[in-house]
Amino acid sequence: MTAEDDLTRNPADPRLTKLPPVEPVALDGLEPGRALALADFGPPMVAPGERLLRMAYRLGLPAALLSNPLGRSKKPRVTATVINAVPGNAAAGTALRAGHFVIHGARTAIAQIDFAGAQRVAPPLERCVHSFAWLADLDACGAREQTAPVAERILGAWLQANPKAPGRPGKGPAWSVGNTGMRLLNWLSFAPLILSGDKAFRSRALAAIAETARWLDRNVGKAEDSLAEVAGWCGIVAAGLLLPEGTPRRLYGEAGLMKALGETIGDDGGVLSRSPLAQMEAIALLVRLRNCYQATRRDPPEAMENVIALLVPPLLALCHGDGSLGSWHGGWAVSGAEVDALVKASGVRTRPLREVRQWGYQRVAAHRTILQFDTAPPPMPGQARSGCASTLAFELSHSGERIIVNCGGAASGGGLVPVRLEQGLRATAAHSTLTLDDANSTAVLINGVIGQGVSMVDIDRKTLQAESGGNATRLEASHNGYAARYGLTHKRILILRDDGSELRGEDLLVPAARKGKRGRIGFAIRFHLGAGVTVAPVEDKQGASLQLPDGSLWMFRIGSGVGEVAIEDSLWVDGQGRPQATQQLVIEGMVSRGGGSFGWLFKKVG
Repeated sequence: MTAEDDLTRNPADPRLTKLPPVEPVALDGLEPGRALALADFGPPMVAPGERLLRMAYRLGLPAALLSNPLGRSKKPRVTATVINAVPGNAAAGTALRAGHFVIHGARTAIAQIDFAGAQRVAPPLERCVHSFAWLADLDACGAREQTAPVAERILGAWLQANPKAPGRPGKGPAWSVGNTGMRLLNWLSFAPLILSGDKAFRSRALAAIAETARWLDRNVGKAEDSLAEVAGWCGIVAAGLLLPEGTPRRLYGEAGLMKALGETIGDDGGVLSRSPLAQMEAIALLVRLRNCYQATRRDPPEAMENVIALLVPPLLALCHGDGSLGSWHGGWAVSGAEVDALVKASGVRTRPLREVRQWGYQRVAAHRTILQFDTAPPPMPGQARSGCASTLAFELSHSGERIIVNCGGAASGGGLVPVRLEQGLRATAAHSTLTLDDANSTAVLINGVIGQGVSMVDIDRKTLQAESGGNATRLEASHNGYAARYGLTHKRILILRDDGSELRGEDLLVPAARKGKRGRIGFAIRFHLGAGVTVAPVEDKQGASLQLPDGSLWMFRIGSGVGEVAIEDSLWVDGQGRPQATQQLVIEGMVSRGGGSFGWLFKKVG
């Protein structure tokens, strides 16, 4: 069976029968993202005097001298109260009031936290603790009179463990640029929670805020990655807005922020790490910073508003029918409610992009069926946080029910997902695609880094028109991840009917050189099933029936000569970052190094 055949299953006959052929037609009218112009990332236009202030501050002149050269320096204070549009997690905030951090389902007592960072803990917990992201959760779970004492108690313990900032980043997780920038932004955004106590504690907290802002001024350029640098610049701009004598710092920060965004975001609005979690983080940072502008009754730079508007459509491209995210590059199935709350806070009203070529994803919406397809190499080593060897993997859902998924959740390692599974969840075999010789298409290294492998992906998208009048979307992509090691190029063709009732696919192994190598090599094609899908093999072992949680029935069939379908255990990380036991369909065998073709079909029954 090939993907070019129009195939369906006769309910009275387990074999596949051919229908009238379809003719390819060039696809017109795609909805590409607006390409980013250089002006989108240029420093905001300012008056000549402000330009001189910005330059002088960048050269190291104190803000007090530049803002008030003849007067006394003003005491630290937060000049406005920020109303935050991005909501926190009320359940996590309630757990904090009860004395625990809850991260991806794992509970850790506040009393057991080493705030100095000498004893390394799971990365998600480190980020939450040292970025003070938990302030949003605490703010969401009750009145200030009930939550402020908790915030001050945790802040007091943190300040005691970190009495002085180090000379440079890297001295533990507390002083990475990313965590420090987010911490300063959160301190200023939720200032009433940490500045409601007695005068002595308030003075201590304000001194820490001022010292952190000065530390970021000196070290923001030493960030661990580009998104961390964006967080650092957001903290600097927020300090410039909300601390006295902040105009020079704000001007300096705005220019640095736009430059950092230009190094973080691709032409179509996707962050270069290719992670939907990082996309959400970038949107949340800029929305929180916009709230700081609004608190001081200033308009954010137009360029920043343009970037927010460009970040949202690619994120929506990775949403399934229920609004939740697909599991890509360390991410998991973040709930539709959480995504919707963030998009609502952004103020951007838009549709998902169908084709986000530079970010590397294709989306097909066919009636109630959603197809997501990874059609790009993994992120570059300097951009990846939880980069995955997922090229040519896909996810499929119908009416919000996930049929085919990727395992996902590598970035949640350290919660209920054990850290030791992190690299396995980033492997090619943890994604719904083909593997050769049990090897990753791109090398998966420690600390979220990606090595050598896929460097080139060719992608073609067309509309097919059948003589009967029905249309389908055809995606064809290939990658070179196995070419150097095994002399084979992996090509995948996906054809989704416009009524969403049928997905036909074909995986091809094509010799990378004119003459193929001799011998045979093992292959496996994996289709990880969504949680709650009940799977049963068919008698001839050439397929399986799939019953979704909503009761609908789908059939999976493979072409003749492909082999047999096996059902194996799998794992899927849910919307809370928790592992769920699932199953997978596996086709495996041996293939000639001269190449091979494997056809398959998913079809809705009834």
